[in-house]
Amino acid sequence: MPEKPAEPAEPAEPAEPAEPAEPNVRTLDARSLRGLAHPLRIRLLAALRHDGPATASRLADRLGESSGATSYHLRQLAAHGFVEDAPEHGKGRERWWRAVYDGTAFDETLTLDEDPAVRGAADLFLHEIATIHTQELSTWLGNAHNWPREWRRGADMSDFTLRLTAEQSLELIRKMHDLINSYRDLPASEGTRAVRLHTHAFPRESAE
Repeated sequence: MPEKPAEPAEPAEPAEPAEPAEPNVRTLDARSLRGLAHPLRIRLLAALRHDGPATASRLADRLGESSGATSYHLRQLAAHGFVEDAPEHGKGRERWWRAVYDGTAFDETLTLDEDPAVRGAADLFLHEIATIHTQELSTWLGNAHNWPREWRRGADMSDFTLRLTAEQSLELIRKMHDLINSYRDLPASEGTRAVRLHTHAFPRESAE
């Protein structure tokens, strides 16, 4: 007796694209800001975020500091919850450190805090970040000729002037951040490199 033909399978529903993972970001308060607002601590934290776990001596070599200084400031960062031990990387008595968070969010109200120490820490933090951005851009410009043409074409140094309200500016910033974060978890490939993106948005007085 012939078998009954199989019913055609229902077409599979297309898989929903996975939502990009949100970065693990710590918002600074007055106490944590005072713990971070030191030029070497800011650079140590950036190095661990960009390049992964390291020891105090490796970071000292990379940043041109003494291992005593990097060890002290790493312990201070750990006391404020910015870094932690990475024991899986250690061998013997080596102490490895890693960043706890992917990034740091700054609350602009810290610049108006009633405590002058907090206002001073906020000013130092923001100016150090601006200095790091300038150094990174200068390093790229000084070394761009060593990179392949496709990477020179894939770099950017642009500026724009728009007429916006404060609310429109905030909306634009959030959209830019969402777009950037949508690229965060793309699969790595042979041509993948770490790419630094800086975004600056601020009002200016128009010349009348």
